Amino acid sequence: MARPRTPKGRARETLARLSREYPDARCELDHRNPYELLAATILSAQCTDARVNMVTPTLFARYPEPEDLADADPAEVEDIVRSTGFYKNKTRSLIGMARALVERYDGEVPSAMKDLVTVPGVGRKTANVVRSVAMGLPGLPVDTHVGRLSLRLGLTTETDPVKVEHELNAMVPAAQRGIFSLLLILHGRRVCVARTPRCEVCVLNDFCPASRV
Repeated sequence: MARPRTPKGRARETLARLSREYPDARCELDHRNPYELLAATILSAQCTDARVNMVTPTLFARYPEPEDLADADPAEVEDIVRSTGFYKNKTRSLIGMARALVERYDGEVPSAMKDLVTVPGVGRKTANVVRSVAMGLPGLPVDTHVGRLSLRLGLTTETDPVKVEHELNAMVPAAQRGIFSLLLILHGRRVCVARTPRCEVCVLNDFCPASRV
């Protein structure tokens, strides 16, 4: 087939090929509902998903609903989440998040981006994770992997995550934005790593502008 020559063409071909490469792609943060995913995503900052998944069973057993976490003793929460790093800041965000849900949204996680980003600890990336994974709504989280691969693939020249998100949104159908982000994250972790990308085994190497093969 002809190599895609436009950013939109490369985005669509990337989506198609990575969908075949990672047919079981999913969010690797364990959760049962939007509240749990929101809390887990807050904890995932500067931490691996595997480590977060070791902590959240205890957290959710102790605070199964936002109402429980809103009234939590910060010292107890800190003790539970300590191993995820930056535990004092994360504890403040978790309790602040829970209080906002209780006080402003009747204990429910709001679905609108404009509401989600007003919740403590929640930026656009976290909001997009919750929207796309837990709610089935359009959302394209831009983390370091998505940003790096988007630059290497020539999908954007932007480095600001919000600008990258808006550019990618114009290239990917709304219903596929969440999976597109997940696929880029998986590929960034396994193949297109930061320091020495494994271009020789990359399924995108025939059209990637940054390919070394």
